[in-house]
Amino acid sequence: MAKKKMNSGGSKKSREVLVVASKVKAYIKAKDMNTSAEAVGALSEQVYCMLDAAAGRTKANGRKTLKAQDL
Repeated sequence: MAKKKMNSGGSKKSREVLVVASKVKAYIKAKDMNTSAEAVGALSEQVYCMLDAAAGRTKANGRKTLKAQDL
């Protein structure tokens, strides 16, 4: 799996990209637009943030299963 360095809070982290770049680019291309080199990494970082928040809600509700409602 490809790993991408991303800046977050001034420090470099190496995280796996969670989105399929070709699918993201095809979706944007269908809207007659182009995708910058940084867009896929930024989208992946947003997914990490969403999942971290959802995991927090899951734990706060005393569950171990993350559900759609947690997102």
